[in-house]
Amino acid sequence: MIMIMIRLLPIPIFLIIISYVLWSLYSILKSKTNKVNLPPGTFGWPILGESLSLLRAGFDGVPERFDQERVEKHGNSLVFKTSLFGNRVAVFCGPAGNKFLFGNENKLVSVWWPYSLRKLFGRCLVTSRGDEAKWIRKMMLSYLGPDAFATHYAATMDAATRRHIEVYWRGKEEVKVHQTIKLYAFELACRLFMSLEEPNHIAKLGSLFNIFLKGIIGIPIDFPGTRFHSSKKAASAIKAELLTLIKARRVEIEEGKESSSQDLLSHLLTSSDESGRHLTEMEIANNILILLFAGYDTSTITITLLMKRLGEHPDVYDKVLKEQLEISKAKKAGELLKWEDIQKMKYSWNVVCEVMRLNPPAIGAFREALVDFEYAGYTIPKGWKLYWSAAGTHKDEANFEDPTRFDPSRFEGSGPAPFTFVPFGGGPRMCLGKELSRLEVLTFLHNIITNFKWDLTIPDEKIRYAPMAIPEKGLPVRLHPHQV
Repeated sequence: MIMIMIRLLPIPIFLIIISYVLWSLYSILKSKTNKVNLPPGTFGWPILGESLSLLRAGFDGVPERFDQERVEKHGNSLVFKTSLFGNRVAVFCGPAGNKFLFGNENKLVSVWWPYSLRKLFGRCLVTSRGDEAKWIRKMMLSYLGPDAFATHYAATMDAATRRHIEVYWRGKEEVKVHQTIKLYAFELACRLFMSLEEPNHIAKLGSLFNIFLKGIIGIPIDFPGTRFHSSKKAASAIKAELLTLIKARRVEIEEGKESSSQDLLSHLLTSSDESGRHLTEMEIANNILILLFAGYDTSTITITLLMKRLGEHPDVYDKVLKEQLEISKAKKAGELLKWEDIQKMKYSWNVVCEVMRLNPPAIGAFREALVDFEYAGYTIPKGWKLYWSAAGTHKDEANFEDPTRFDPSRFEGSGPAPFTFVPFGGGPRMCLGKELSRLEVLTFLHNIITNFKWDLTIPDEKIRYAPMAIPEKGLPVRLHPHQV
């Protein structure tokens, strides 16, 4: 089969694949493998390792299967070795593994991403380490933290959400939720981060962004016709657009036409570290791109699957509607949401959390071993990649009873045990946009559920991961406006 595929490949692509294979083989052979007490497991096929099994589990809609099969195979060991994307990897399972990795950031481990992602995003928050990462994170938190939301974010987001509902939902009999929410999330991110409101400009960036997303995870073969090549071109085009905006904003700030606190873009332009160092314009572009990615994909997926679950569970829909109507009745006609209103949406947030438990927006993430260390009686060599899985943790019967059942009551009271619910990661690298995502999802939920009830056109629509969760047919729904 492999020989047939090779014969069908054009010579240039074949040579590039061979080069990539040799480079990956060199990387693997260079890694320390002479440790006598490595975790149980197998490295799978040469070069490919077990990458296809991981990707296939996600495509089948059960990303947790990759962990579960190997844990069971290796005597219920909660750490096992494998090879993914040309790298030796130790997979840490369960809350103990999550706690260890989250708690040892910049000590024993550090963040790591596949080459394709590092190449596409460039130097930014997710690809930086140590003091630089701490500085960038601190700088962004002053704009993306709860204090910032308490001032004007809720009202701004509510106004934008109402406009979106009127344009894309009102008067429609059927809507494809996933595609429509993608428009909403991207437009909202452009408005909040860059004060960009011109529809054609946002549409142009959105079109490039969709091409860019397709090549983030995968084999980084940079040749015309490959996903990575198209993604790389789209990333360059997006950054060129962002650099134009950045240069224009810098001039406006210097001339006193714009405030340094107008939005995230202005904040990044005017902030510096203790030594007075500022981010370069390209670093600002890279960081805005990663925030667009983080805020766009995760919020889109969460909102889409939230509507799916509410369509499947009318009893839960009724409880959420009751809570949201109580908030509406306490407000004056036309009054926008405030941060205090978001805080009242306790049951609604429990529902959102259960949606993210069953289908985490990001199924897991990587770290890299900074030194040799011991874990669970096994040696993890320096340079090995480490993987933790939100999907595997959330679907483990040891952490959640009847884990495939949709049950928002799991989050009542003190909620799940520590490190068993990790849709946003944890520790110093916990998702920077956690509060922003919460605000965005609940604001949309308030507006959509107080205006409509809906039926799922395809009740049992499959959810696959590539690598984010995606409804196979886009989640079409039939809308039924509430009678006033």
